[in-house]
Amino acid sequence: MPVTGPKQPNLDSVTTINQDGSHYVLHPADVSGRFTTFRRLFGVLLLAVYVLLPWIPINGAPAVFLDVENRRFHLMGLTLIPQDLWVMFFAITGLGFSLFCVTSLLGRLWCGWACPYTVFLEHVFRRIERLVDGDGPARKLLDAAPWTGKKIVKRVIKQSLYIISAGLIAHVFMSYFVSLERLYSYVKEGPLAHATVFTFVTVLTGILWFCFSMFREQFCVLMCPYGRLQSALTDDDTIIIGYDEMRGEPRGPKGKTEGACIDCRRCINVCPTGIDIRNGLQLECIGCAACIDACDAIMDKVDQPRGLIRYDSLNGLTKKKRRILRPRIYAYLALALLGLGVLAVIASSRVRPYTAEFSRMRGAPYYVDSSMVRNHFQYRILNKRNQPATVTIQLVNAPEGFTLSGGNEPFEIPALGETKRTAVVMVPHGQYTGRCEITFHIHAMPGEVDFEEKIPFLGPDPRTLRSPEIPESK
Repeated sequence: MPVTGPKQPNLDSVTTINQDGSHYVLHPADVSGRFTTFRRLFGVLLLAVYVLLPWIPINGAPAVFLDVENRRFHLMGLTLIPQDLWVMFFAITGLGFSLFCVTSLLGRLWCGWACPYTVFLEHVFRRIERLVDGDGPARKLLDAAPWTGKKIVKRVIKQSLYIISAGLIAHVFMSYFVSLERLYSYVKEGPLAHATVFTFVTVLTGILWFCFSMFREQFCVLMCPYGRLQSALTDDDTIIIGYDEMRGEPRGPKGKTEGACIDCRRCINVCPTGIDIRNGLQLECIGCAACIDACDAIMDKVDQPRGLIRYDSLNGLTKKKRRILRPRIYAYLALALLGLGVLAVIASSRVRPYTAEFSRMRGAPYYVDSSMVRNHFQYRILNKRNQPATVTIQLVNAPEGFTLSGGNEPFEIPALGETKRTAVVMVPHGQYTGRCEITFHIHAMPGEVDFEEKIPFLGPDPRTLRSPEIPESK
């Protein structure tokens, strides 16, 4: 059975794990204050973004829509196909080093304020728990109380709300891969009609329910790789949440010691990972600032200045000189700008709403008749837009005498569709001078997009065309 009694946090073991390996259940008390208010508003904003992104159309597709079935990936108006996914390397590189830069400057701000796991746990599931079971002390009493009708009803209500919330989160997540319209039709048609999607959503709902109902902060403490990286990304100038030991010690009741800390344990009671911030920077701290608001409220009550626990660097807490910009910041920032800059250039110049592939048709590489040398090509045009496109193909910058058959005339491609067509390029014997490179110019609307594809034109040795015997094909 989980142990829920009082436990003194220390630096020798993780607070959430008992000596016998069982889970020490935390019941962080609610807290109010400036950081808590900003954090909750920011959490609501992030939840709104998560829910609304599949609803917001950009260029005829949802803002974020990973259409795996059709192998098209729509990201903020940019449509990628599998051949374009290499550009994601630069996106991941840029965002990764941006996170490194933020971590080096501000510690685990991401974990406490923007991590999806924290947002769902703190702003959805813990709010449900507080609504049903009450604040931290009330939840501890309820856990220790015998099973009565009232306790059973509360548990059923809470777990039911957990399952509903996990199911909604799972369905929203699925809407990033299946359009909202199709997902709604799947729900109406029933689970057996779309067993794969139903199984995925069901399994994801179960995982989310387990994580946010029972596993909780242990994911951040035990499994999250980012928490392990923070020790390598931070230094004594990184802004963290810290306790001003010089001002707070020796701690004790007001009026009996010179320290500002009255040892009320309020900072421990509100911590979502169960640490004592007065022990210094620890792996489990996610930078949520709950202890800052809790301590500031106590300082107000005992007529002491705020800031005994605050955002500061280790150098700042010990009254040493602080540096904001330092070599690692410049390095991470340069790498982040490089990745995002390359991504911006590639996305604007090479990732187009239309793609074209030209290839030589099977059979002979070229054909020769009594008057012409011919090359046969097949081209495939893909329309990434969510609306029909009109395309025209022309031969440009070709040597004199080259003509295109099977192009020039506009043709339509359906929305999110493709077409395959044949083009024949030919040149009279007298104007053929040997192998050369020809250029196809593609003009597509809407968007007035122009791009070019080059491919070699093959043929025999020009001298053989002037001999009496001319081969029919090769």
